[in-house]
Parts: sequence; structure tokens; C-alpha cells
Amino acid sequence: MPADNTHYLVTAARQRHELTRSKVIQALRELDRTGAPVTFQTVAQQASVSRSWLYTQPDIRAEIDRLRTTARPTTEPSVPARQRSSEASLQRRLEAANSRNRQLAEENSRLRRQLAQALGRLRLADGREPDKSAPAPAPASRSSVTIGPC
Repeated sequence: MPADNTHYLVTAARQRHELTRSKVIQALRELDRTGAPVTFQTVAQQASVSRSWLYTQPDIRAEIDRLRTTARPTTEPSVPARQRSSEASLQRRLEAANSRNRQLAEENSRLRRQLAQALGRLRLADGREPDKSAPAPAPASRSSVTIGPC
């Protein structure tokens, strides 16, 4: 009667199973790290195993399901199509913003000119003889002030 050598087959099958599991776990980690979509198909391709084998492993199946639902948001837009801005609408908003920027730039320029004129008048007033009826201004050391873009 031949010797019972089945333990070699069992050992080899167990090693092949563990090797396959480690390849799948490595593939899951890699897909999750790179941000690639985690599906049974992509995991099977990455690990070089069959999809049917993945479905038979409850812990691996659960991990794939978990990564599918939590890893990446869906690609569907969060705003319904009817509520999204059209290209023409966005163009009008851009034009309005540019117009407002021009208005603000003109206002800044006007205010800078007014401030420069006011400072010039103060400098002229400091050089004149003080008015006897007006209270004497407190002595202040003024330095040259240049007004320009901020």
C-alpha cells in the first residue's frame, strides 16, 4: 500500500492560499494609497487572482466593500443639473466682477489723490504763521509720506 502523502498537498494548498491572500492585501493597500477605485475587478487584476475567489473570502470581501463606500466620494455632482450655472451665467458673473474691480480701482485712485491733497494742505499750513485766535497745534514731527498702491 502506498504511503499517505496528503499532508504535503494540504501544506502546499495552505501556502498557496496565504500567498494569494498576501497579494490581495498588498493590492488593496496599493489601490487605497494611490486613490484608484477599489472594485472587485481592480483588486483581482492588481493581485492576479480571480474575482470569484475574492467573493469567497468574507474578510477580504468586507474590506473591498468598505473601501468602495468610504474611500472616495461618488463622481456624481452634488448640485443637480438644473441648479448648476451655465457657461453664459458664469461669463456674466465674471464680467460683473471685473467691472466692480475697475470701479474700486478708480475709487482707490480718487481717494489717494484726495489724501495727497489733504496732506499737502497740512504741510502748507505747518509752514505758515500760526493764527492767534486758533489754538496752537501740538508739535509733531512729520516725515515725508508717499502715497501709492498698497
